[in-house]
Amino acid sequence: MPRWTKILLFSCLLCLIVGAVIYKQVHKDVKEEEGKEVMTNEIYIDPTIDMKSEKDVIIIIHFKTKPAKAALALAKMTGVPLTLEQAEKDVEDSHARFQKDVERYLGQAQIPYRIVHTYKSALNGAALKLPANKINRLLRSAEIEAIYANKEYQLNPPPKAR
Repeated sequence: MPRWTKILLFSCLLCLIVGAVIYKQVHKDVKEEEGKEVMTNEIYIDPTIDMKSEKDVIIIIHFKTKPAKAALALAKMTGVPLTLEQAEKDVEDSHARFQKDVERYLGQAQIPYRIVHTYKSALNGAALKLPANKINRLLRSAEIEAIYANKEYQLNPPPKAR
């Protein structure tokens, strides 16, 4: 076998190994550690949520399906045919699938929860009230991209000029 063929084969093998290691690092499940970001199966969980607490919390769940207008803009940019009606149907379908998942993972286990609000415009998702230590049950849902703590921010206007 010529020397250049051996070098090419070695380079390909090295690229495969490095790629596999990088893939494993990026896609591995990270165990829950207090005060650190948690990624589980590519679901981001806000590190400010105390997932060990038994207290009820309100969380914002961000779905993987983009809002209709955002999906339409992305489709247009990438040349994928998509109508506004289909994008809106995709959003509605994602909410229906999520509600089934919530019932399956929380309702059937008799875990108290309440969907506080649904979002479909700037964000596709829902606000959910449940015990913080039961959030991990939702991680089985294929609809979830991220889970954020529900936080209120208040802007203080600048002082009036005299």
